[in-house]
Amino acid sequence: MPTIRRLALLLPTTLALVAGTAPPAHAVTDAALASKVAAVLRDSRVTAATNGTLVADAATGSELAGRNAWQSAVPASNMKIVTAGAALRTLGSGYRFKTEAIARWSVRPDGSVPSSVYLKGYGDPSLMESDLRALAQNLRARGVRRFTGNLVADGSFFDGAYYNSAWGTQNASQYYAPQIAGLSLAPNADFDAGTVIVTAYPTRSGAAARIAVTPASAASYVRIVNKVKTGRSSSVGVARTLGTNTITVTGSVATSASGGSRRWVAVHRPDLYAATVFRAQLAAVGISVAGRTIAGVTPTAGRVIVATDTSQTIGELMRPFLKLSNNAIAEHLLKTMGARTSAPGTTAKGVVYLRDYLRAAGAPLTGTAFADGSGLARSNRLTARALTRALLYAQRQPWFGAFYAGLSVAGATDRMTGGTLSTRMRGTAAAGRVMAKTGSLGGVTSLSGYVTAVDGRRYVFSMLSNYRSSSPRPVEDRLAITIASHRR
Repeated sequence: MPTIRRLALLLPTTLALVAGTAPPAHAVTDAALASKVAAVLRDSRVTAATNGTLVADAATGSELAGRNAWQSAVPASNMKIVTAGAALRTLGSGYRFKTEAIARWSVRPDGSVPSSVYLKGYGDPSLMESDLRALAQNLRARGVRRFTGNLVADGSFFDGAYYNSAWGTQNASQYYAPQIAGLSLAPNADFDAGTVIVTAYPTRSGAAARIAVTPASAASYVRIVNKVKTGRSSSVGVARTLGTNTITVTGSVATSASGGSRRWVAVHRPDLYAATVFRAQLAAVGISVAGRTIAGVTPTAGRVIVATDTSQTIGELMRPFLKLSNNAIAEHLLKTMGARTSAPGTTAKGVVYLRDYLRAAGAPLTGTAFADGSGLARSNRLTARALTRALLYAQRQPWFGAFYAGLSVAGATDRMTGGTLSTRMRGTAAAGRVMAKTGSLGGVTSLSGYVTAVDGRRYVFSMLSNYRSSSPRPVEDRLAITIASHRR
């Protein structure tokens, strides 16, 4: 599998939290911090919103300051805090996904195998074209030249509800709302599973642009309708017709845009998408498949696993998951938890483990509701108190290092360090001292995580806001800076 760069955290050594250490029993109060936080939360952008905020001492769990910590709110991507913790607790940080090539195995002298070849997925959101190429090369090294049957895409590790109905059909072609199948494919190392990248390249002024698809071997799986012209500026849009893989590309691409203009779009039936790319990789190494590419279930008897791809650990996946707020990874983790006792994995089965995680953390379930693992659904609900308890619990677990390393670092410019906080709080006391998860939907903003103040003390905080007019997001930053600047 491609590896994610291992980068040192841009943090002072005082930020190291000791996993497995229970907090002291004595309570802590801090009137000065409470006063400062209260002043921040008097901002009209907060008071006009549905807002819940809580700041707690990381060592003791004492609640120090806040506003309506019990308030139920749409959390947006702060839902991923619960999903990440539940996945690490349920599956373990060392859990790896796998993808198998399976056949009724018997290679004839001419290299033919009298069988269909089955590509069976087990929920890997990080499977890429290069991994399928390695599977194909493995088969070629074993003397295979031809399969006499079909190429069967087996995504049955998850259920057939590929698209979460809570997301609304208006999101169905958006890369951040992909269909989720037990077998899928990511076009890039961000692991945007279930999507393809469409790039419009300029030709000559006024002429139609040239369109390319990544991965290139997926070009036969989608139908591109090219309505892009070459012009003075770039403004490219993509949309997939519901229930099909017809992708219409519109707008213009600048003559100066030699690298093209890229857009991501979710595909229909990611299991068949992955199988189409696998077929191309088989052909590239000289292996043909006589039959069609179809969806199906691998037989349980008389089969041989002839090649296996294994992913990186989910501990390592925390970086692209949390830092880039990757919805596809969230939903694959949720359904994988759901398949823990028996396949197929479903959203409903996965949600059980989200609730279990909050119970283990001692978080109140009142005011919580779960429709997905990513936070895209507006029917999700969390409270600042529940998130704070989830974060306090996480720091005492053996997998905390992986979780913590996945959070975005305020003001850190490197994309795989700063994540969604890379442009926020730069040049302030919070830069490099805030490790947190952002959340954003229309009318929703959230920020929850850990702060190490200038005196070395550590805090946990959560701020959830649902608003109608002015966004409280600047107040989130002000809250984090206030905590980071505090001396007890």
